[in-house]
Amino acid sequence: MARAETFSLPTAPTQPLVGTFPITDQEFDAFRELILREAGIFLSDAKRQLVSSRLAKRLRRFGFKTFSQYYDYLMTQDPEGKERLQMINCITTNKTDFFREAHHFTFLREQVCPQWQERARRSGVRRVRVWSAGCSSGEEPYSIAITLKEALGCLTGWDVKVLASDIDTEMLRVGERGIYPAEKLKGVPQEVQHRYFLRGTGEWTGHLQVRPEIRSLVAFRRINLIAEPWPIYTRFDVIFCRNVIIYFNRDTQRRLFERLASYLAQDGYLLVGHSESLYWLGNLFVPLRSTIYRLRAGSTV
Repeated sequence: MARAETFSLPTAPTQPLVGTFPITDQEFDAFRELILREAGIFLSDAKRQLVSSRLAKRLRRFGFKTFSQYYDYLMTQDPEGKERLQMINCITTNKTDFFREAHHFTFLREQVCPQWQERARRSGVRRVRVWSAGCSSGEEPYSIAITLKEALGCLTGWDVKVLASDIDTEMLRVGERGIYPAEKLKGVPQEVQHRYFLRGTGEWTGHLQVRPEIRSLVAFRRINLIAEPWPIYTRFDVIFCRNVIIYFNRDTQRRLFERLASYLAQDGYLLVGHSESLYWLGNLFVPLRSTIYRLRAGSTV
């Protein structure tokens, strides 16, 4: 096998600070309401320790001793919302892996891509748009891009773009750089690693970076799924929205999926997480198999 190509960068990742501050009932309720309003994330009483531990580094950053001081700062001294953005970054959960829930990528490769190839033969249309909504640190959209490259072969003549969106700006920066610890790719076959990743050297030994030709297929954008309007001006052939709605209440879930339906192409597909179901939205989506849905013909929102 040919020697793996490498990359190098000047600095290595830093480790976040840890620690907690006590949070009163009143403080927790105030932050719970603020987070629901800003990000649509519903936090039960069981999430009290999570809020305390994850926001602790923001209190240290400003030298605050209580959560009330931090809340007052957010309300009165953050007119542009920059610190609210950092607060939401701390709260969001970012669990993802390359080719997570592998049956979705098998479906994309074996069922959807052949449909696009047949469409191209019939009509000449070689335009593909996929959205990874809630992309976290980028493993999902890069898995999508690699799958498309593998299934469609040489992309010459194809117009392929993957939109990768998340509310967490820190995760988006990780995704844009496309650098991951090697252990994150333990489940990825070596031949796939060799074709689509560069190996780090120097301080980046033990890391892999997605090759430029794959990174060029993916555009990272901050999109708050409960904000209106979304800065999107296209329809998608496939939308991945996996393990996102578990943080929303039912009303927010309904509004989100109604909006997603309006952004799907006429024959588009929606893929959700392994613990999520859309059978209660049968007016919008037709279930094909577990967690895979097609936009219902003639559906209106």
